[in-house]
Amino acid sequence: MYAIKGDRLLVQGNRAGEPLRDGEIIAVRGDDGAPPYLVRWTDDGHVSLTYPGPETWIQHFVHAPSMD
Repeated sequence: MYAIKGDRLLVQGNRAGEPLRDGEIIAVRGDDGAPPYLVRWTDDGHVSLTYPGPETWIQHFVHAPSMD
């Protein structure tokens, strides 16, 4: 799995009727875009360090060069 800051992390629910959860990756803590990721979840704004599982995928975006 590979991500960069600004990509979205999407998590499919494990149970019937459980909604898809998504969040913005605000920091990548692994080497070369690997997990874990610091994610701000869109449903409640909570920020958590996340180790993605098999029900998870990354939505990549074209990013402007960072000014950091």
